[in-house]
Amino acid sequence: MPKSDGSQRWGPPPEPPPDLLHSPTGEPLDDGRRTAILDWTVNQYVSMGWRVESRSPTQAVLVRGGDVNHLLHAILTIFTCLLWGIVWIALAVGNKTERVALTVDPAGRVQTVHGPG
Repeated sequence: MPKSDGSQRWGPPPEPPPDLLHSPTGEPLDDGRRTAILDWTVNQYVSMGWRVESRSPTQAVLVRGGDVNHLLHAILTIFTCLLWGIVWIALAVGNKTERVALTVDPAGRVQTVHGPG
């Protein structure tokens, strides 16, 4: 069994299948192939736990993490005589949002830009 250090690395997804990358004529990829490469890459990110925030034929913005529902946690804290407050604080401190924008250039390379959380 492989040893785990407790932190999971969310590296870049693997490269798209080679048949998507090459144009039969050797010219830059057409929009259909670029969209297919972007679709494949988005699917890889979604399988790793990311959500699609916005999508166009040429760009996708993905997000991981999210906001804490403070109203729900406040109600739970009141009903549990402040015991749930420990969980609420841990979630609020440890929660972070990550964003990434994906585009595909004419050569078929996926460009990744990490955005603000």
